[in-house]
Amino acid sequence: MKTHIPCLITYSEEDKCWYVKSPGFYSGILTDGDSLEEAKVNAAEAVNGLLSVYLENSDDFSIPSDNAGKDWFNIEVNPNLAFSLWLKEMRIEKKMTLADVANKLGIRYQVYQKLENPKTSNPTLKTMAKLEKVFDTELLAI
Repeated sequence: MKTHIPCLITYSEEDKCWYVKSPGFYSGILTDGDSLEEAKVNAAEAVNGLLSVYLENSDDFSIPSDNAGKDWFNIEVNPNLAFSLWLKEMRIEKKMTLADVANKLGIRYQVYQKLENPKTSNPTLKTMAKLEKVFDTELLAI
């Protein structure tokens, strides 16, 4: 499950602040901060806000590949967003519709649709175990 977005955070001597960019994440995010820590906090707010809107609206988007280097930081995605993101990615990877997954889970389409929406997603452990079977993957490693 993808739980972070790579962001490039660099200091500008000219502007005396830290700039945050995430090229490839939608059309890219851009924010800043007076300190590196503030820039990371602002990046998390921007990343999670944008992800939330796109997931709630079922918009298509892609997560950029991890980048390595001194100025790259992995910005954490909120757990409810990460779960909804994982669920949507698994469904698309398996070439299934919302209705297909709902049928395999034995639930109504509208109930499954709520699982992919981070504002309404609150799966039980039983539902998560069923999702593991539907997608033939392990979500819960105990």
